[in-house]
Amino acid sequence: MEINVNDKITNLINLVYGESFSDKDLKVLLEKIEHAKGVISHQRKKNWDEKDVVLITYADQFQKSHQKALPVFTRFYNRWLANSFSHVHLLPFYPWSSDDGFSVIDYHRVAPETGEWGDVAELKQSTNLMFDFVCNHMSAKSEWFQRYLNQEPGFEDFFIAIDPETDLSAVTRPRALPLLTPFTLVDGTVRHLWTTFSDDQIDLNFASPQVLIAMVDVLLHYLAEGADYIRLDAVGFMWKVPGTTCIHLEQTHRLIQLFRAITEAVAPGTVIITETNVPHKDNISYFGDGTNEAQMVYQFSLPPLVLHSVHSQNVEALCQWAQQLALPSEKTTWFNFLASHDGIGLNPVRGIIPESDILALVEKLQHEGALVNWKNNPDGTRSPYEINVTYLDALSSQSSTDSERLARFLLAHAVLLSFPGVPAIYIQSIIGSRNDYDNVERLGYNRAINRRKYQEGEMDAQLEDNNTLRHNSYQALTKMIAVRRQQKAFHPDSQAFYDAVNQHVLRIIRVAGNGERITALFNFQEHAQTIFLEIQSGTELLTGTPVNGNSVTLNPWQVMWIKEI
Repeated sequence: MEINVNDKITNLINLVYGESFSDKDLKVLLEKIEHAKGVISHQRKKNWDEKDVVLITYADQFQKSHQKALPVFTRFYNRWLANSFSHVHLLPFYPWSSDDGFSVIDYHRVAPETGEWGDVAELKQSTNLMFDFVCNHMSAKSEWFQRYLNQEPGFEDFFIAIDPETDLSAVTRPRALPLLTPFTLVDGTVRHLWTTFSDDQIDLNFASPQVLIAMVDVLLHYLAEGADYIRLDAVGFMWKVPGTTCIHLEQTHRLIQLFRAITEAVAPGTVIITETNVPHKDNISYFGDGTNEAQMVYQFSLPPLVLHSVHSQNVEALCQWAQQLALPSEKTTWFNFLASHDGIGLNPVRGIIPESDILALVEKLQHEGALVNWKNNPDGTRSPYEINVTYLDALSSQSSTDSERLARFLLAHAVLLSFPGVPAIYIQSIIGSRNDYDNVERLGYNRAINRRKYQEGEMDAQLEDNNTLRHNSYQALTKMIAVRRQQKAFHPDSQAFYDAVNQHVLRIIRVAGNGERITALFNFQEHAQTIFLEIQSGTELLTGTPVNGNSVTLNPWQVMWIKEI
């Protein structure tokens, strides 16, 4: 017999909090959930399919003088992007103080310069939406934090104070910054607070029932505003126990199970996506048992593996990794991407390719103009954490021609679009952006290389100009997306088979439930490759060319999607 949802929520609360979560607290939590059921009317899509492609973007990506940014974005989206994407991932659009939105001042408001909730609803008329739930930390400029500093009743335990003499050497560090930051309270006492990411991003204390209730309120608000996908940002760090790594703890997994149970109770069909930029085996732990945690996890190993394959002109590591991919249930799938607002994370390929290969890739890309962020290790050394670069520039050398640059770019995105799961494409990729060093100098941090904002008319003009790389990459990639969305074989759940035809050519065969079959071939080399096939008759979908005979020749960096007839 299926357990009652309130009983499921109560059981999870008991597992995490025990007696520290009072009956009164539980009553408040359950009442909030019950109220949300009555106000959430938006019906979510029941299942994912081949038409699902996500755009990752800032809400203020396109701007116009004297106008709120979100309506400007909606106009741009409807003109240039609506035919290519089913969902838009709006990176944090709430009032913020740093980290381009990820230091949230107020979870419940839209940043005034960006718009208001009505503007979010207007965009929702054109697409499905994915919101960020920045659950690990919030801004030092937030009202919640100011009330903590003022020692107001009810906020005493909202953040995590630690004796600075505590041994925290086991804690996993994603940044080369201090873990604890001193703050002075209104009575003059100094507390050292947990700051995983920066001194402006104060970690929330989920061990406090009041914090959990407040953050569930945020989650319910986002569901009420129509979020179809919920991205749990930096979720692996959410629970802290000194003496442990403070990442991937059992309590964190229980909290994700709680968020899943709540969303299923109030907004069935909502997809929870965990963002954990960590080695693959840890990343996939956020599927839980396949029914109780995230429906999707970010496929963090894919971006650096594709990049490594292009630069080494060798597909063997990519193929071997792909052959081992396994989902815990049909209720889960991958959230695939190549580029995002962050850099290209390197931790997810540690253990998949040798450290020497990682360091060689970093050195090569640095030579070609990429920037690198580093992390501190427990033994006092440091390692490259992420490469900061646009994916277009990451794939090629500075001396490459635009035609070579575009060929590699399309090859990489064809891999993305061929993999099982739901693909996501960053706005800077679909509009063909190059490294923006001026933005780095202006803003003072490496990730700004891939985060430039644009004036509305400026981007329209460049996409209309058929002499620009932006125009050509936009046209070619939107065409590829359109073809992909028409093929049942590219359904996220369709079967996938991988092999390396030789060290330079990857083959992915996708087979739909109705028997539809596509053989995708990718030449990761600068020389042509002739491949022998067992296809009697087919059509290459990207060109419409008939395929007959026992072999095909792939040009340098060419991809073919061959649909058997």
